Amino acid sequence: MRPIGRVHTDRMAEIPIIDITGLSSPRPGDRVRVAAEVGRACRGVGFFVIVGHGVPSSVIDDAFAAARAFFALPSDVKETLAIGTHGANRGYVGCGVESLDEHAGPDRKEAYNLIWTDARSATPNLWPPLPHWRERATACFDAMLAVGRRLHAAFALDLGLASDFFDRQLDRPMATMRLLRYPPSEAGEPRSGAGTHTDYGNVTLLATDGVGGLQVRARDGEWIAVTPPPDGLVCNIGDCLMRWTNDVYRSTPHRVVDPPRERYSIAFFLDPNPDAQVAAIASCVPPGEAPRYPPIAAADYLAQRFAATYGRGP
Repeated sequence: MRPIGRVHTDRMAEIPIIDITGLSSPRPGDRVRVAAEVGRACRGVGFFVIVGHGVPSSVIDDAFAAARAFFALPSDVKETLAIGTHGANRGYVGCGVESLDEHAGPDRKEAYNLIWTDARSATPNLWPPLPHWRERATACFDAMLAVGRRLHAAFALDLGLASDFFDRQLDRPMATMRLLRYPPSEAGEPRSGAGTHTDYGNVTLLATDGVGGLQVRARDGEWIAVTPPPDGLVCNIGDCLMRWTNDVYRSTPHRVVDPPRERYSIAFFLDPNPDAQVAAIASCVPPGEAPRYPPIAAADYLAQRFAATYGRGP
């Protein structure tokens, strides 16, 4: 294996913990204050933990219970719901199918994906044959989506825009919730749970079960072990929002190393509408300079990134 680099367990303070209650305040000053805290994190390490997000712990607990119930199903049942069969980025992904870091080999994890749908969607989600599973998963998806949209209001305020700037870009989002299971190492050489990567879209929200494994690469190249409080959601900037902000906000490489025991997490990826035009925000382009990237439709950008991992679009 390649050397993993030095890992610090005492640098968690570099990942700010932000109470976002103020984003729902009727007082503009409260919203601006929280937006500034979020903006500092986005310009800096690119990761932060949010509390005061309003997602009930019971919703998270139910989603973890749904994840455990699904991954405990026999392999042949899970494979009937495989993404490789049904497409459209929904359904089951088996252990070793993905490789987020092509130099590190297959990821040692399995996942179940749910996508955003509405009455106009031609592609519905796939639902495992388990009682109350759909209700539990959908409740978590909807709660995470609401938080992600609220964070975009903070991004907008921090960037000097109207707080609803992103609203029309997120009413039909390419949003995905992934239920993830990382099995413990087998005998022999350990493998990465998830190889070193940056996320593709705008922002990611992550709920964890308290088992360690997530590590963030600091700007000095050293790794920070992330240990959020029990009620905290880990958030990070993705490459699409970095491009939208002309690299003012920064996505950050991260990975999941082999956990000390079985690990579950819930990752929610909030990406823009397929036809959203990702073009440099004017306030992010210094006077006299050209944007670093040409405009591109969000779906085209994400298709390029998915192709590198899966050999296909989202």
